[in-house]
Amino acid sequence: MRLVILDNEDAVSDWAARYIRKRIRDFNPGPDRYFVLGLPTGSTPLGCYKKLIEFHKQKTVSFRYVKTFNMDEYVGKCTNQPWLPRDHPESYHSYMWNNFFKHVDILPENAHILNGNASDLSAECARFERLISEAGGVELFVGGIGPDGHIAFNEPGSSLASRTRVKTLAKDTILANARFFGNDLSKVPTEALTVGVGTVMDAREVMILIVGAHKAFALYKAIEEGVNHMWTVSAFQLHPRTIIICDEDATNELRVKTVKYFKGLMHMHNQLIADKDDTKTDDQKKAHQK
Repeated sequence: MRLVILDNEDAVSDWAARYIRKRIRDFNPGPDRYFVLGLPTGSTPLGCYKKLIEFHKQKTVSFRYVKTFNMDEYVGKCTNQPWLPRDHPESYHSYMWNNFFKHVDILPENAHILNGNASDLSAECARFERLISEAGGVELFVGGIGPDGHIAFNEPGSSLASRTRVKTLAKDTILANARFFGNDLSKVPTEALTVGVGTVMDAREVMILIVGAHKAFALYKAIEEGVNHMWTVSAFQLHPRTIIICDEDATNELRVKTVKYFKGLMHMHNQLIADKDDTKTDDQKKAHQK
């Protein structure tokens, strides 16, 4: 497991976006070989998406031959109340299109998001797993976590072998999401469709973004303690290729020697995002873009 410790949230976003760009470019996708990317929602990845949009405008990365699979979506109907249609401003479908997809050259048919309004939710979850498999599996799954260590909507106590399924949301998650619904708890969905921990573990590589002191204890559980289904992020200790990117505030609960150890590896970590464009002059970059 790699732990990349950066100064602040902006630096986390920049490093993550550069890594995604590097992975796509090195993969060299084409019409017969798509790069498959797993994506999260929430506030943490917004800066990363903005940076990727900037890279796309600079013509240093293309998403034309990228297929994406989002981690989760609210269930549109809970207790027979039609809270969240697909075009609701707080649906994750709206989030992804407004904050990322409509600003880059990804083809709409290649952007896969779970349908929280499907008539058969179990069948929808099975369909999503099948689409991932048919795409050849996820090359890089990007995720964030909650203060309780949940990834996607795999709340504490979730099976670490779980697959895409319907999940009842924990009270803490509902309370945390209330800010997106005018702080009206009656409007916050209580269920969601989510990829499982096992689904994410199947990816060839996982990158997790963690920012803020309120997530420091979750990072401690992920790094310094053992695998525990009450802290689902800890499962990624067992993945052969996990990168956790965090800011200084998120390291508050880590031991000093842990922080020093990983900071001592930054010269190696930065090689992972080194791109030939980074060494070009502005004139050379402009010539490349023409």
